[in-house]
Amino acid sequence: MYPFAKTFASINRANLFGLMLICAVLAIILVFTAAAGITWFTARLVTLEKTWLDALVNWLVGAVAGIGGWFMLPVLVVLIAGIFQEVVIRRVEQVDYPEVTRSGAPRFWADAGHDILFTLRALFLNLLVLPLYFLGIGFAVSIMLNSYLLGREFFTGAAGYHLGKPEAALLARKHRKTVYVGGFVITLMTLVPVFNLFMPVFATVWMVHVYHGLKPKSGG
Repeated sequence: MYPFAKTFASINRANLFGLMLICAVLAIILVFTAAAGITWFTARLVTLEKTWLDALVNWLVGAVAGIGGWFMLPVLVVLIAGIFQEVVIRRVEQVDYPEVTRSGAPRFWADAGHDILFTLRALFLNLLVLPLYFLGIGFAVSIMLNSYLLGREFFTGAAGYHLGKPEAALLARKHRKTVYVGGFVITLMTLVPVFNLFMPVFATVWMVHVYHGLKPKSGG
C-alpha cells in the first residue's frame, strides 16, 4: 500500500533526476530569499546605536529566518511541486501506467492559484503552531498538521490529474487513513537535510502510486 520501492524505481525509470536537481536549487533559493528579505526588513526597521550590536541583531534575525524557512519547507514543497507536477505525473504514468496516460494540454496556470492559496493557508497554520514550541508540543503538532496538509494536497494533485480536484478531494476523504500516512511519510522526509530538497518530485511520484493503488477499491 505504501510504495517506497515503486517510488524510487519510477524516479529512475522516468529519468526525473534533472527535475529533482532543479527543485533542489529552487528550494535553496526560496529559503535564502526569504531569509534575506526578513533580514533586510529588520535592518530597516530596527537601528541600534552601537554598530556591532546592530550587526549582531541583524545576523541573528537572518539566522533564525533561515532556520525557520528550512523548517517551513514541508509547506513550501507544494509551491515548488506545482511547477513540475504535471510533467512528473505524465512521465511516471508513461513508464508505469501507459494504459491511463492522459492526453491534453497541461493545466499549470489553472492550478497555480490553488497552489499559492494552499501555501499561504498552510504557512498561516504553521505560524499559529509556533507558540506551541514553547510548551514542548510544537514539533509534534507541526508534524500532525503537515501530514494532513501534504497528504491531502499531493494526493488530490495526483488524483486530480485524471479526476479533477473536487472528485479527487472526495476520494481522499474516502481513503483518509492511507492519504494521511502518505502525508506523514512525506512530512518526515522533508525534515531530512539534503533529501528534503528533492521532496517535490518524490512526493508527487509517491502519490501517483498511491492513487493508482486505490483505483480498484474506489471503482476508478
